[in-house]
Amino acid sequence: MAPVVRASILRCDPDRFAELRQMMQDADPVLRPGIEAMTGLLAFYAGADEATSSLSNISLWATLEDAKQLDSYQPMLELGRVFTLNGAIFERPTMNYSTLWMLNPGG
Repeated sequence: MAPVVRASILRCDPDRFAELRQMMQDADPVLRPGIEAMTGLLAFYAGADEATSSLSNISLWATLEDAKQLDSYQPMLELGRVFTLNGAIFERPTMNYSTLWMLNPGG
């Protein structure tokens, strides 16, 4: 079975980008333990794109049910509220993509 790709994107005003980027980096030790313990996690990436004033959480999951664990992960929901109070605008709903095709370089 091909993995589910989950994409959570937030955008902000360019003048808030550096602050929100730092907040995303600071979120790592808060979120990592719980996410790593979730069933079906294959990979998780947090990213930043200054050119579009956006930040992302992109993750790979074994199933859609596994991916949706993040919908109720309390530490992430709490941080989402803090990000919103600091100018983040989340694209909603969070996207969970079924895989159409994939590449595994060297694998």
